[in-house]
Amino acid sequence: MQIKTNRKSGFTLVEIMIVVAIIGLLAAIAIPNFVKARTSAQKNACINNLRQIDGAIEQWALEQKQKQGDTVTTSGANSIVDYLKGSVLPTCPADNAAYTATTVGANPTCANASLGHTL
Repeated sequence: MQIKTNRKSGFTLVEIMIVVAIIGLLAAIAIPNFVKARTSAQKNACINNLRQIDGAIEQWALEQKQKQGDTVTTSGANSIVDYLKGSVLPTCPADNAAYTATTVGANPTCANASLGHTL
């Protein structure tokens, strides 16, 4: 005589809750690292943009025969925008803030300088 057992295979509620708790713990560890990496990448991209703007200012000054302290033009004909890729003055990747370029010899600045976005 055989005894038939009606046993269904599957996961219990406790097993599923343990898996969800482990996934939540891993997410709690990973998310702050992703935010930190994103902030660091935005800062590095901003600093690189500042370097490119500074290079464009120096090249513009050489070709336009400008000297240290002369005012930089950022729009119109014969401006530093002509020396940037795409002929567009970039913006800060953190919050789309505009960069400020004032004179030849002075470093361009970002509105997020307090966050370390400086050349």
